[in-house]
Amino acid sequence: MNTQMRRAAVAVAATAMAVSLAACGSAGEAGDNATESGSAKGDAITIGLLLPENQTARYEKFDKPLIEKKISELTNGKGKVVYANAKQDATLQTQQVDTMITNKVDALIVDAVDSKAIAGGVKKAKDAGIPVVAFDRLAEGPIDGYTSFDNEEVGHVQGKALLEALGAKAKDGQIVMMNGAITDPNAALFKKGAHAELDGKVNIGKEYDTKEWKPENANANMEAAISALGKDKIIGVYSANDGMAGGIITALKAGGFAKLPPVTGQDAELAGVQRIVAGEQFMSVYKPYAPEAAAAAEMAVALAKGEKIDSIAKEKVDSPTTKGVPSVLVPVVSLTKDNINDTVIKDGVYTVAEICTPKYKAACDALGLK
Repeated sequence: MNTQMRRAAVAVAATAMAVSLAACGSAGEAGDNATESGSAKGDAITIGLLLPENQTARYEKFDKPLIEKKISELTNGKGKVVYANAKQDATLQTQQVDTMITNKVDALIVDAVDSKAIAGGVKKAKDAGIPVVAFDRLAEGPIDGYTSFDNEEVGHVQGKALLEALGAKAKDGQIVMMNGAITDPNAALFKKGAHAELDGKVNIGKEYDTKEWKPENANANMEAAISALGKDKIIGVYSANDGMAGGIITALKAGGFAKLPPVTGQDAELAGVQRIVAGEQFMSVYKPYAPEAAAAAEMAVALAKGEKIDSIAKEKVDSPTTKGVPSVLVPVVSLTKDNINDTVIKDGVYTVAEICTPKYKAACDALGLK
C-alpha cells in the first residue's frame, strides 16, 4: 500500500510539474501561436467556469477556488472568472452556456451535468469563437481540451480495495454494486474498471445506476438490496463515491447489520474520511484536485489567448463525438485508514482538527492522527 501510494504521489508531483512547465512553455510561444485577438487581449481575459452541482463538496470547496487562483496567477491578476453552478440541472447548464456566449467570454471550462446534453451548447460556443475545455467529465461536442483523472483506473482501485477487504471470504456471500449516474460518462468508466477487478471473483447480488449520484437514492437502492438479498447474504458494497457511501452506510445501520461490511468510496470527502477513521467505510479514492484544476486553468488561458496547448496536454482521449482531444489525466490514490496522514493531511486538504472532531477523537488517537 505504502509503495503504491508513494508511486502515485510521485506521479502526481510529476504531473503537476509537467503542467507547470508546460504553462511556461506555452507562454513563451505566445508570439508564434497567438491569434490577433488573443495578442491584443493579453492577460485581460475572461474565463467562464461552469460546474455541475453543489451536492458533492469538492466542486465549490476545491475546484472553484483552485481554478480561480491559477487563472489569476497565469494572467498576473488581470484575468477574470465568471462562475455558475448548474445544481444538477442539464437544462439550466445549457442556459448558462448561452449566457456565457452572450457575455462573450474568451474561453469556457465546463464540467457537464449531462455529457450528451451539453454537446449543443459546446457547438454554439465554438461557432461563436469561444474555445471549450471539458473539466473532470468528458463532454461531447467539439471540445478543445480535457482534463480529469484516469477514471477507469479509479474503478480498478476501488475494485482491488474491496477484494482486499473481503480477502478469502470474497465468495462467501454477495456484494451490492452502487454505480453513479448514467448521465455522467465517468460513472461508466468507474463501473468498467470495477467490473474488470470484481467479475468472477465475487458474486454480485444487486447492481444499481444511481440517479443524479444522490445519497438519498443510494440509500433507497441499498434498502431495496437488503430486502431482496437479506442482510446475512451481503458481504460488501461497491459504492462509486463517498456521498453515496454515506447513504448506503445509513441503510446498512438501519438494516440491523451487527458489523458493517466493507464499503468503497471516492472523492475523499471530509465525511468519508471521518467514516474511514471510524471504521464504517473501508476506503475512498483520493484525487489530488490541484493538478487537475491547474491543467484546466492553463489550457483555458492558453486557448483564450489563441495559443496552442500541445505542450500542456500531451495525451489524447476520444469522446463519442470528437477524436484525439488533447488531455491531461491525473493519477489517483487509494485512501484507507493507513495513509490519511500521507495524503489529505500532508497535501493540506484537511487539517487534523477538521477530521478529528470530538466524535472521532478516540478513533483518531488510535490511528495516530494528532
